[in-house]
Amino acid sequence: MERCAARRAPEEERRVRANAREYNEKFQYASNCIKTSKYNIVTFLPVNLFEQFQEVANTYFLFLLILQLIPQISSLSWFTTIVPLVLVLTITAVKDATDDYFRHKSDNQVNNRQSQVLISGILRQEQWMNVRVGDIIKLENNQFVAADLLLLSSSEPHGLCYIETAELDGETNMKVRQAIPVTSELGDTSKLALFDGEVICEPPNNKLDKFGGTLYWKENKYPLSNQNMLLRGCVLRNTEWCFGLVIFAGPDTKLMQNSGRTKFKRTSIDRLMNTLVLWIFGFLVCMGVILAIGNAIWEHEVGVCFQIYLPWDEGVHSAFFSGFLSFWSYIIILNTVVPISLYVSVEVIRLGHSYFINWDKKMYCAKRRTPAEARTTTLNEELGQVEYIFSDKTGTLTQNIMVFSKCSVNGHSYGDVQDMLGHKAELGERPEPVDFSFNPLADPRFQFWDPSLLEAVKLGDPHVHEFFRLLSLCHTVMSEEKSEGELFYKAQSPDEGALVTAARNFGFVFRSRTPKTITVHELGRAITYQLLAILDFNNIRKRMSVIVRSPEGKIRLYCKGADTILLERLHPANQDLTNVTTDHLNEYAGEGLRTLVLAYKDLEESYYEDWSERLHRASGAPEAREDRLARLYDEVEHDMMLLGATAIEDKLQQGVPETIAILTLANIKIWVLTGDKQETAVNIGYSCKMLTDDMTEVFVVTGHTVLEVREELRKAREKMMDASRSMGNGFSYQEKLSSTKLTSVLEAIAGEYALVINGHSLAHALEADMEVEFLETACACKAVICCRVTPLQKAQVVELVKKYKKAVTLAIGDGANDVSMIKTAHIGVGISGQEGIQAVLASDYSFSQFKFLQRLLLVHGRWSYLRMCKFLCYFFYKNFAFTMVHFWFGFFCGFSAQTVYDQYFITLYNIVYTSLPVLAMGVFDQDVPEQRSMEYPKLYEPGQLNLLFNKREFFICIAQGIYTSVLMFFIPYGVFADATRDDGAQLADYQSFAVTVATSLVIVVSVQIGLDTGFWTAINHFFIWGSLAAYFAILFAMHSDGLFQMFPNQFRFVGNAQNTLAQPTVWLTIALTTVVCVMPVVAFRFLKLDLKPELSDTVRYTQLVRKKQKTQHRCMRRVGRVGSRRSGYAFSHQEGFGELIMSGKNMRLSSLALSGFAARPSASWIETLRKKKGGEGSTACSPSGAPDKTLKV
Repeated sequence: MERCAARRAPEEERRVRANAREYNEKFQYASNCIKTSKYNIVTFLPVNLFEQFQEVANTYFLFLLILQLIPQISSLSWFTTIVPLVLVLTITAVKDATDDYFRHKSDNQVNNRQSQVLISGILRQEQWMNVRVGDIIKLENNQFVAADLLLLSSSEPHGLCYIETAELDGETNMKVRQAIPVTSELGDTSKLALFDGEVICEPPNNKLDKFGGTLYWKENKYPLSNQNMLLRGCVLRNTEWCFGLVIFAGPDTKLMQNSGRTKFKRTSIDRLMNTLVLWIFGFLVCMGVILAIGNAIWEHEVGVCFQIYLPWDEGVHSAFFSGFLSFWSYIIILNTVVPISLYVSVEVIRLGHSYFINWDKKMYCAKRRTPAEARTTTLNEELGQVEYIFSDKTGTLTQNIMVFSKCSVNGHSYGDVQDMLGHKAELGERPEPVDFSFNPLADPRFQFWDPSLLEAVKLGDPHVHEFFRLLSLCHTVMSEEKSEGELFYKAQSPDEGALVTAARNFGFVFRSRTPKTITVHELGRAITYQLLAILDFNNIRKRMSVIVRSPEGKIRLYCKGADTILLERLHPANQDLTNVTTDHLNEYAGEGLRTLVLAYKDLEESYYEDWSERLHRASGAPEAREDRLARLYDEVEHDMMLLGATAIEDKLQQGVPETIAILTLANIKIWVLTGDKQETAVNIGYSCKMLTDDMTEVFVVTGHTVLEVREELRKAREKMMDASRSMGNGFSYQEKLSSTKLTSVLEAIAGEYALVINGHSLAHALEADMEVEFLETACACKAVICCRVTPLQKAQVVELVKKYKKAVTLAIGDGANDVSMIKTAHIGVGISGQEGIQAVLASDYSFSQFKFLQRLLLVHGRWSYLRMCKFLCYFFYKNFAFTMVHFWFGFFCGFSAQTVYDQYFITLYNIVYTSLPVLAMGVFDQDVPEQRSMEYPKLYEPGQLNLLFNKREFFICIAQGIYTSVLMFFIPYGVFADATRDDGAQLADYQSFAVTVATSLVIVVSVQIGLDTGFWTAINHFFIWGSLAAYFAILFAMHSDGLFQMFPNQFRFVGNAQNTLAQPTVWLTIALTTVVCVMPVVAFRFLKLDLKPELSDTVRYTQLVRKKQKTQHRCMRRVGRVGSRRSGYAFSHQEGFGELIMSGKNMRLSSLALSGFAARPSASWIETLRKKKGGEGSTACSPSGAPDKTLKV
């Protein structure tokens, strides 16, 4: 397995000779073994410990443990540190070991797959990891491709084979690959064993759609392209067998080059805590230095006079050395400012949040029986801070299911659902679907709702017949007939499959094809057409044509393509029909349907012969072959006759438009990164309401060179800035530009814009000298769609935003092509869908539908962030209040490192007395109910701005803790200076003082967590009051006779607690301390709630108002008019409002209503902070940056 990890110098070119292992081995190419695991049995312990001790906190606690093992300076037992440290290290190690075990298991499963390798003329079964570059391997139908292969020959004519590339690009449709003619005849092993061709090609790279190389064989050379390659991860389909030559193996394959490295993900709170631990350690050292200096001075001035009965410890010979030892003693005593229980508690809280996600029934998909799953426990609170979502399209936003929805034939539109009277049916009135029982070859899964189209077929309408004849002939679909009449279509795109299936159900059944013929059953009659030419689809042509000869000898061209391309190629006689069809196309497009225009043209025999001859010459041209072919295609595809148009629905996943609308209101920007073509992606953008007709402009970047892309981006920015110049806001654009950064100017522009960019353009845009320009332009747009992008480009886009925006990113996808993006983002979400489980395995969270993302972020993410922040604030407060008492006491005990509390209280304070209440708050607390979190997306913004726990909040907590410690020490100290017991004896002894301070501390921090808790449950009550009860029970037990008799050396202060707490003075002191500590906090919170409420406070207040109003309405109804039964419903609604609700266009109203209702100081407070952030948020006008348009709705 070590071969997997071998490193080599980068290649400039690759040379591979077939059937020559010795020759190829001298280049030291990688084997086909892959390795994604991090550890093995030998390296696990040292490597894992090394990784864990890179955490600042773990190193800090290890250092303290070493100090506690030195008896001269240790004033606390070593077990107080080693037990929790070992526990934390063990839990983390077990989790890491489990994760890596599954990676090993996955690697072994892949590496041990079997493949047929041609060795010495004989096919032998070999494990994948033993396949070498230069080997010839045999693949059979439905097998995975083991490595990147040059296709040599196949069972199909002309060396064709069919593959499915879902693992690579997420597309489940089939693609065609072809062997070069010179090797396509090498069909048997004896010929292949003699094959000794040499391939010289490009070095390993991550470009899935490009390959360049040359085959040298028998003194000839043959150019190679991506059409000749089978890439690892593809599956062979509809092809009995094929042979391929291994070009790239293992880590050099394009799949592995695109997989991206597994990165250790850490939340922003984790990173902040690391910084804070360093600061606290610095503060700790400062306190230690102050107290050590105090000790040296005291020993020099005062202690030296008491050497007779207070001698220095053995080995201490000077006041300076005494101060040095005192420094380390105080470091140990004061280390509880950051106890290791903090890290244990954080992990417990995160685990609880993960279980809440796993147990959420509202994120459970009953259809697939798939619950949501938190696959990591370390990122929950970051779900509440997401600013950018990067989403795959196919299978994530859509179901990847295409449905033939409507069509226009000869000026008649078909497909509207009609009721019994022939009127257009309303929602919920859908009748029975069309009955296709007359057709024994119909697909039972196909449904159509307009019977008039089938009637036109049965009545023999020639235009309708020709329409479906075109659909059954003009395609590249493969048909497989497993049994008589049981047809299975394999299409290169789901669109084609939907169109051919529609023709099949309406009686024009595509039955089979050969390279030269297509057989169609037209209304039960088998007809075989001679296939003369296929003019294939590409992104520039945006159309596809076939030329066929009918049995009667008539030659006809059938064409289907984008309306923008095809309508201008029609014969002038079609003008009237074109106008009507255009209206239908606009209607279909408005409904978010994907449209194609269909046309045909009759060709004269003589013209076709001449054109075919020129086509043959162009196909063999050594130079400018593509251009010559394009000109010939363009020539023949003119003056066509219009047949009609089709409209296909690419079914969105349920709830996608609503989810995107609400996430946009939460100031989350959504970018779609897809491998699909531009038209498809844009259509889906409109369907899911990312793109709307109300947008000011949609910029499309399609440049093929660096200069073209730069110019297109520049023009887009200029147009947006021009719009800003004409803003009627009372100040000029120049003034605005001088007052803030370029990015924030662009993001504050008037109007809504979208950016669509192609993969080849994106490759230039991501170069170092242009990436900032691209990012500025993209971030100024409300929606961004990147089409035809490779898996690595997806990761690069995510990395770009992470690098410059300093924002939390989330990537969501469902296919293997999304893995690198999922790994790169701060948070990766996998959709368990149609394209395997690779995305789920690489993800941090997984569920089955995109709509659950809304709940994951706005409910679970927001709550997790809120709870973690409140937990940390309280934890630092209570520990500073606890620890700083030792600092003040040092000035009154000769700086001797004497503790105020006994060591059992010090040990139990963070483990028993205060751990469970703060855990309950960290796990269960809420500020508003889940329904309100979804109803008011603006509540999500504090997490994006990191308002609830930052350096400022940390210092406030520390200041409160220090304030509490001062009162905690000096109030009892002042009281005890002159206080007496009931019997007149002096009250002030060390143990009574310790009990009083400890009791005051436990009560004060318990009251404080009661004030901090926003959502009370039975568990909170039990933990808070139970912890107080446990404190008193343990306190009295430790000062009892029984423990003294069992352990006289450990528990020697018998009855101290009982005697101290029996004094009224002590209880009055505790009460005074509690009130003085807590009252300023209560007063501050009341004033803040009244003068400067937060959005969550406003929402809670709204709830109270609504409850009161409901109560009042109930009372009013009881005394209202009861005699009339006539409903006022019909007069209380405006016409069309229900449709407005269903359309989702009014989604923003709740947030706007809230911002209007909410206290104005709260809104301005959020927006002021967003402006200070300097352009990393949204505009100050509204969540979407377009207040005017929102108000129009």
